[in-house]
Amino acid sequence: MSRSDEAKQLGFAMGEAYFQARGRLREHGVTVFSSNYPLYGDMSRRVMTILSQFSPEVEVYSIDESFLNLEGLRYCAPEGLQAYAHRIRHTVRQQTGIPTAIGIAPTKVLAKLANRLARQLPETERVCLLATLEQQRAALASTPVENVWGIGRRYAAKLRLHQVGTAAELAAMPEAWVRRHLGGVAGVRLWRELRGEKTLSWHGENLLPEEGEKTELARPRHSVICTRSFGKPQTALGPLQEAIATHVGRAAEKLRQQQRVAHLLTVLLGRDRYTGEPGPYTLSTVVPLLVATNDTLSLTKAALRGLRQLRQPGVAYTRAGVLLTGLEPAGQPQLSLFSAGETEQSAALMSTFDALNARFGRGTVRLAASGLDPSAFRSPAYTTDWQQLWHI
Repeated sequence: MSRSDEAKQLGFAMGEAYFQARGRLREHGVTVFSSNYPLYGDMSRRVMTILSQFSPEVEVYSIDESFLNLEGLRYCAPEGLQAYAHRIRHTVRQQTGIPTAIGIAPTKVLAKLANRLARQLPETERVCLLATLEQQRAALASTPVENVWGIGRRYAAKLRLHQVGTAAELAAMPEAWVRRHLGGVAGVRLWRELRGEKTLSWHGENLLPEEGEKTELARPRHSVICTRSFGKPQTALGPLQEAIATHVGRAAEKLRQQQRVAHLLTVLLGRDRYTGEPGPYTLSTVVPLLVATNDTLSLTKAALRGLRQLRQPGVAYTRAGVLLTGLEPAGQPQLSLFSAGETEQSAALMSTFDALNARFGRGTVRLAASGLDPSAFRSPAYTTDWQQLWHI
């Protein structure tokens, strides 16, 4: 049974705010934990380190997922790839306590599909190997098209309108049809991966070029957004300011990681659409910046100014966030006649800011406007803080 199925049986809606489900959570004895990103990041690093012992090429796809290149490892895996995968699972479980599922296939898209099938197996058997054409065809036939990596809800609906409901039916379509109905070159590459042809590169999201085609560079982001729902509706200005300041800090950190600066800042507030009150349920105001910046202090001042313009006294808000747009590379901003832009001292401060948070955990250093740590249910930092080590 999946987590979503369990939640439905208990009468919870996925994404439901804590304050709405508090009574039912207590009734069923559900334990609640806040996000603990330093712990998640440290455990992810440990798992990836273990995986690197089994393959010379490991591509970290997300905090809980990675690709391993197993080509040419026949001497390291004389027992066969299936047994080798079980050995990987056993090692990860033994050294971290984390259960895993492994899918093995000739291409990345097929490997993702195999991983999805592996997660449906009993916990002790979660390895799916798609080595032969027969195994791949059976897997494709049992996979709905919306479960194929790279096909979202919109494309899945479009494919079903053309009577393409499974991965096998998509793989059987002519290339010209796929190019016309599935996003051009990107869709053709996905289609080829389903048919066992390698077209996705390692260590990057970009697809390998076709013959005679120029290599695509990673496209820079056009915006950065940070938004979150409240545990309970907020009417007072103080909690809204703390939330907005917290989101600005995270968005500014992302900008600096990407070496980008923003020209426009949008403050977002959301209301509960299920109260029956007339809309709109999402409110926003745009705050132009005289000079593009990624400085947390400057962005926070602008965001709080926008919040005071947007907020209406007495109105309960269930969500808050910020959106940064008009991005351009850092270090070459268009200066304003009325502002000198960010100083070297400001850049040095932000660099120190990020270095401290990278070393001691996100949120260690933050603006006072962000308030106290809101993670009331966060588990201890068992693996990253000497004062919180697990005592057995």
